[in-house]
Amino acid sequence: GDSLIMASDGCGETPPISGISLSLTLPDEATVDKVFAALSEDGKVTMPLAKTFWSPRFGMLEDKFGVSWMLGVWTPCGE
Repeated sequence: GDSLIMASDGCGETPPISGISLSLTLPDEATVDKVFAALSEDGKVTMPLAKTFWSPRFGMLEDKFGVSWMLGVWTPCGE
């Protein structure tokens, strides 16, 4: 898409990533499904994709590198 995320794992041995989750807000349910499937491959789903009161499609996972993600469909406030 139009977003760019840049990160570094540092130099040498570092502790595992903890205490944060990266959040992606995507334009539609099909895109959420596609990205969720790719990120969860060899990872762990912590909240399966489902409808919530704030999003028609939202889920959480930890990818194969131990990074926590939250993915959902963008909806305007009040809709």
